[in-house]
Order: sequence, then C-alpha cells, then structure tokens
Amino acid sequence: QVQLVESGGGLVQPGGSLRLSCAASGSGFSINAMGWYRQAPGKQRELVASVTSRGGPIYADSVKGRFTISRDNAKNTVFLQMNSMKPEDTAVYYCNANIIYSLGFQNCWGQGTQVTVSS
Repeated sequence: QVQLVESGGGLVQPGGSLRLSCAASGSGFSINAMGWYRQAPGKQRELVASVTSRGGPIYADSVKGRFTISRDNAKNTVFLQMNSMKPEDTAVYYCNANIIYSLGFQNCWGQGTQVTVSS
C-alpha cells in the first residue's frame, strides 16, 4: 500500500508564501497524476493543481499565477509553491496520487495539512 506524507503547512500572513511537499512511500508502483486539493470549512473539496508524470500542470483559476506545482518523479514527490497568498486560500490541503500497480489502480490521499492565511 502506498502512503502519502505531506509537510509544509502552517500560518502565513496575506501576501506571504508557503511550500507544501508530499512524498509517496512504498514499493512496486508507478504514479500517473499527482496533485493537491483543498477543503475550506463548510465547502467541498476542490482541485488546486495537478500534474501528470509527463508534465502539463493544470490549475484552478483561483490560484493561476500565484501557485506552482512541480514534481520529482525519481523521488515520487510533488510540491506546491504558494505565493501571494490570500485569506481565501485558508483550507486543509490534501495530496492526491493516482497509483498504478501491476494488477490494478488506487486513488490515494494524504492525511491533510492545515494552511491558514491571516494577519
């Protein structure tokens, strides 16, 4: 079973930056898409950014130009650089990965990391 371990959340002032990391651990798998979702209180979980193993990132309109997703395929790790942060970016951020095994697939989630943007 693959596990996703996230790090990098915390409290930041408006206009500030944070960098999230998510590493997939385990063996005998490959990963197609990796990405980040977020869920604010009282709202549905939404896609923030995603990138496939060959590149080609996609972003939510609300974060375009401010957030950058990147990936280290050799280390099965995905990063989210968040700049010019706004209070509306406050949410629990979840890492997601589409895992490919020899005999099947798994949609895997991290445990979530809190990001709070406040002065």
